[in-house]
Amino acid sequence: MEKNENNPQFDLSFNKINYILMGAGIVLLAIGYILLSGGGSDDPNVFNPAMFDSRRLVWAPILIMLGFVVEIVAILYKGKK
Repeated sequence: MEKNENNPQFDLSFNKINYILMGAGIVLLAIGYILLSGGGSDDPNVFNPAMFDSRRLVWAPILIMLGFVVEIVAILYKGKK
């Protein structure tokens, strides 16, 4: 179809793959923040060792950083033309 002045064609900045990658990044970020939460104690005089669990110190930060990397890739990715 030809472009004419009465019916302009708009090119979207993102393609379907960009939105899929953005959704995957948001899911990774959400899972990371959910894993990071909790571990507190109801009584301030009682120490809860679950606060220093490997889930909070290793897995949650890895998922959060991976989520940010996926978001950056989703924004910068240019599809095939």
